[in-house]
Amino acid sequence: MDEKTFWALMDELGRRSGGRHERLEWLRGELRCRPAAEGVEFQARLEAACEAVATGALWRAVRRIESGLCSDDGFDYFALWLVAQGQGTYRAVLADPDALADVAEVRALAGRHPRKWRDEEWPEWEELDYVAQEVFDELTGRGNDCLEAFHEALDAVQETWAKPEEAICTAEAAARIGTPRLDALFPAETGPGT
Repeated sequence: MDEKTFWALMDELGRRSGGRHERLEWLRGELRCRPAAEGVEFQARLEAACEAVATGALWRAVRRIESGLCSDDGFDYFALWLVAQGQGTYRAVLADPDALADVAEVRALAGRHPRKWRDEEWPEWEELDYVAQEVFDELTGRGNDCLEAFHEALDAVQETWAKPEEAICTAEAAARIGTPRLDALFPAETGPGT
């Protein structure tokens, strides 16, 4: 699966109506129509895109949005959610983390403490990380050996790819600017009872 096809899938996933479950079912259907190797390549591209999100600037932005409640796993799930927003949003946020203030799903969280958010409102999407492996299992019928076979195939694909660094540098440069729009939407809590 080339990068253009990967982002076409992510763009469509980001545009689709319905809840996350329905959207993941659509993605599963798309991956089922392709050879199992393309599902492995999809996962490799997904992981590469998520790696580029791991910047100090985005960590600070997510902590701001989530009132400091973002764990390491939560940040990984945020990266998956961000990729699923589509290429335009993804690239805009990598270039300037404050662009998260333009994302409707993020704006909808402003003014409410994360403890009051419904599960599907969190800007995190852990389940997206399992779709390719689940489809690989279905397509190959390998049963209990599938997880190991999937990860071996994934490792083989990832060894052949160079890691992108351009987006990481761009996001780190943006960290010096700050996130004034996010700060306005999600002001820092000032003490107990806030």
